[in-house]
Amino acid sequence: MVINDISPRYSALIDKLKHSDKKRVLFICLGNICRSPAAEALMQEVVDEHQSGAHWTVDSAGLGDWHVGDQPDPRMRAHARQRDLQLNHVCRQIRESDFDDFDLIIGMDASNISRLNDLAPTVEAKDKIMPMAEFFGDYSRFDHVPDPYYDGAQGFETVLDILTDATRNLYDTISDR
Repeated sequence: MVINDISPRYSALIDKLKHSDKKRVLFICLGNICRSPAAEALMQEVVDEHQSGAHWTVDSAGLGDWHVGDQPDPRMRAHARQRDLQLNHVCRQIRESDFDDFDLIIGMDASNISRLNDLAPTVEAKDKIMPMAEFFGDYSRFDHVPDPYYDGAQGFETVLDILTDATRNLYDTISDR
């Protein structure tokens, strides 16, 4: 679903990406073990379905360094596997160079967005940051992607549902198809 009601704050960024041959997207959450690696894998799945791999670069990172070098959370991997989704990501922390290497940097919640804005080295870098909630369609009752880390199984399922919807909407909104 194409999201037409993107906040005016982000409309110039979306328009620029619609007309770009290469779309480079980085997903961010706190530790890069639950939400952002799931978003990365789901986005890559959509890109692969549309055979658009040559036109997209998708990655994820965390704000903290607690899990650098680890695999994503085993619970998130288990829930993803139930959907035939493999999380092969090796957790990493965001770097200053990511603000140059990516066109769109998507935070999962308001705290992530605030921290990304603090880390952005330039005004132009800040202009690349936007919340995942901008791409919610079926899950517009949410204003962020909740962190499932301290929730039970249903928390991981909810996050995967939200991210499935949002990544498909992100692709449809900025793809040139």
